[in-house]
Amino acid sequence: MRIYTRAGDDGETGLFGGGRVKKDCARVEAYGAVDELNAVVGSARAAGLPKDVDAVVGRIQEELFVLGADLATPAKGSARGDRVVRLDAGATEALERDIDRCEEDLEPLATFILPGGTPAGAALHVARTVCRRAERRTAALSSEGTISPAILPYLNRLSDLLFVLARLTNARAGGREQTWQPE
Repeated sequence: MRIYTRAGDDGETGLFGGGRVKKDCARVEAYGAVDELNAVVGSARAAGLPKDVDAVVGRIQEELFVLGADLATPAKGSARGDRVVRLDAGATEALERDIDRCEEDLEPLATFILPGGTPAGAALHVARTVCRRAERRTAALSSEGTISPAILPYLNRLSDLLFVLARLTNARAGGREQTWQPE
């Protein structure tokens, strides 16, 4: 099987559940941003995360794949809509538990910090910002159509977790966080 099909050469793409849409429609923008997020998260893993952080981030990548398939397959009016695995509220609750565990090992924040630190920590900060973009694209889609109710809370909490994981990764490497010093 070839990687190229030529089916998208006219600016349209096929949804997983059937049907074709323009490549710039809100649904494609949303699942495309989630795909980008997954790639950026993979880059953070490649930068060398602490073992416990890597385990959490590996699970997140699996969940992002499920989330992307969920976004690519409308629940209604889709040939496969009832057969797609979808995130539930339990995934967001797991993120919250991860955040709580990580924060036990971190100094409380008293001011804003600048993104950076180690290459792995900085990569997680980039992932956080890409997550916020995916959240915005998904929120735009939710204004136009129906999405699974667990998706927006998951993305919102995931950006928080990525921030905490960036801090934890930098702290484990002995790095100091650079605080924002407004003039």
